[in-house]
Amino acid sequence: MNQKDVRDLVRLMKGQGVGEFTWKQEGVELTVKFAGVAVGVAPMAVAAPALAVVPAPVAAAPAAPARAADHKVVRAPIVGTFYRSPSPDSAPYVNVGDKVRKGQVVCIIEAMKLMNQVESDVDGVVAELLVDNASPVQFGQELFRLSPG
Repeated sequence: MNQKDVRDLVRLMKGQGVGEFTWKQEGVELTVKFAGVAVGVAPMAVAAPALAVVPAPVAAAPAAPARAADHKVVRAPIVGTFYRSPSPDSAPYVNVGDKVRKGQVVCIIEAMKLMNQVESDVDGVVAELLVDNASPVQFGQELFRLSPG
């Protein structure tokens, strides 16, 4: 893979809204993460010296707000559109202050016209909603913060 191929692949992935991807071939591993508009390309291991990838500058990530160490996070299992309720005229699955149980549905993520229910993997109380309704979300993005309870 030459530099033009790498640039084309990065443009394609960024245009598709992919937050991160890894490519492996013949002893070469390439991981690309998108943060805002900056793109970082960094080879993990290069077996053949014919591939020369120069990392692009990566903008510094904004500092994360301080979080309680005992809080658990519900993350997006897929890329898609986040919905708090099963339909526009229904009540949200959960609100701040609600108790949730492991396995309880807390939201839906629509991906390719399929509605995917997202379940909490822990018991807790919803301490914070981190995503607005009908917003696009990336794989692994934090959706809810749960406190013990």
